[in-house]
Amino acid sequence: MDDEELVDQKKYLEERCKPQCVKSLYEYDKCVKRVENDDTGHKHCTGQYFDYWSCIDKCVAPKLFKKLK
Repeated sequence: MDDEELVDQKKYLEERCKPQCVKSLYEYDKCVKRVENDDTGHKHCTGQYFDYWSCIDKCVAPKLFKKLK
């Protein structure tokens, strides 16, 4: 067992869940394109970013907790 390389299950599961959150990612990308020319710095896409990662977290959590020992 010492020779086995450990795999971070959270990162692995996040990658597997990303296809389920395409809509949130699309909304984030649209926002980024809208605000990329904002010189004032007042516009941001924080809400869409957190929506995207919230979707991934909701997908990952049940699968991850099953793997914890």
